[in-house]
Amino acid sequence: MRLLDGAFVTVQQTLLAAVVAVLIALVVGIMRLSSNSLVHGAATVYIEIFRGTSLLVQLFWIFFVLPLFGITLEKFTAGFLAVGMNLGAYGAEVVRGAIQAVPRGQYEAALALNLSPARRMWRIILPQALLIMLPPWGNLFIELLKATALVALISVTDLMFQAKQINGYTFLSVEAFGSALVIYYVMARFAVTPGMRWLERYSARRLGRD
Repeated sequence: MRLLDGAFVTVQQTLLAAVVAVLIALVVGIMRLSSNSLVHGAATVYIEIFRGTSLLVQLFWIFFVLPLFGITLEKFTAGFLAVGMNLGAYGAEVVRGAIQAVPRGQYEAALALNLSPARRMWRIILPQALLIMLPPWGNLFIELLKATALVALISVTDLMFQAKQINGYTFLSVEAFGSALVIYYVMARFAVTPGMRWLERYSARRLGRD
């Protein structure tokens, strides 16, 4: 069934875009906390550009404009990169806020242990910030799943692309787009949401807060 084939591509796009978004969010979110003005400024510029412009425009830039500068990406790759880079900008602010929400005493305890700044961040601060950032990240992942529908506009054969094709052949708009709507809902409600709730419980147990 073509819709199921499209749903599989949507899942691939979502997972790959999520990896890109998480990596960017962690790096840029930490950069936003840097005391170095260049590092802080670069992170701020990235966030402002990707939050302040349309994801659709970003997708078209990556797929249609970058080749003019000698950078050509296959449509599947351009799709998840655009979505991941966009949501990564929103995630970076979540990461920044979560790190700043960690009690100050934790920083002081890490300093007392004479840990390097990098070890303080990865061993003490980030594990606690992770628990704070997971709920808003759950919402971002659902937004990311829905945002992948835009990749159909550069002919990635995802769920929305297949629904449009079926509608074009059969003119059964209610059936085609109604089925796509249900599949998107099922993926969000029964995959993303339970997965994020499990991750929250797991993280809480690891930190002894269960």
